[in-house]
Amino acid sequence: MKLDATYSHHNGVDLWQERDLYEWATDIFEAPKIKVGEVSTTVIRDHVKGELETDGWAFNVRIDAEVDLTVFARKGDLAFQLQTGNISRYAYDLIKLQHLYIKREIESAILAVPTKAAAVKIGSNIANDERIWNELNIFDRIITLPIMLIAFE
Repeated sequence: MKLDATYSHHNGVDLWQERDLYEWATDIFEAPKIKVGEVSTTVIRDHVKGELETDGWAFNVRIDAEVDLTVFARKGDLAFQLQTGNISRYAYDLIKLQHLYIKREIESAILAVPTKAAAVKIGSNIANDERIWNELNIFDRIITLPIMLIAFE
């Protein structure tokens, strides 16, 4: 697995750079021993979780006490969402992150997804950077949260 690109929605990359967390976050995806393919999602998720855990992130954090909806990881006013599954799940991820932002619980988030080519290797109809980036640009007045979109392959 390797980092392919980052995209900045509402200055999301700038916020991670200002906190000196950009390189830390992108380095997570520089893991050449991990091969992206049909059975790699568990390995990818375990690797990312291990990296975040080392840095003190909490996992499966509820977005509201009233419901059982969670984000992958959270630390202070930052959230980290990893999506290696069906494309339909990413929109739900964005809604959960936007909810936390509107409640002023987070200032920025990362959404990490495979590239389009890597998504094809993982399976059919998998979330990918190309589609998500295009749709984030369409919904820029709805999803106002500063997001750094990380694409890996």
